[in-house]
Amino acid sequence: MSTPTLSPADRAAHEAASFVRRQILHRVPAGNPRGSWPAEEFAAARRAEGVGAEVVMDLASDDFLVIVKAVQS
Repeated sequence: MSTPTLSPADRAAHEAASFVRRQILHRVPAGNPRGSWPAEEFAAARRAEGVGAEVVMDLASDDFLVIVKAVQS
C-alpha cells in the first residue's frame, strides 16, 4: 500500500484553503554532519524568546525546517 502524494496544484489548493500557515525561520540540510541538531538548537533559542518554533522534516527538499505556525483569521 502506497501513501498518496499531492500534486503541486493540489498542494497549493490545500495550503490556500488551510487556516494554519507555517513560516519557515531556518533551514538545515539533512546531510549536515550534525544532523538535525543545528535546527533543534535554533528552535530552542526561538522558544526561549517566546516564539513557538518547532522542527519538521521536509522530504521534498531533504531539509530540516524550523517553523512557526500562525493562525489566519
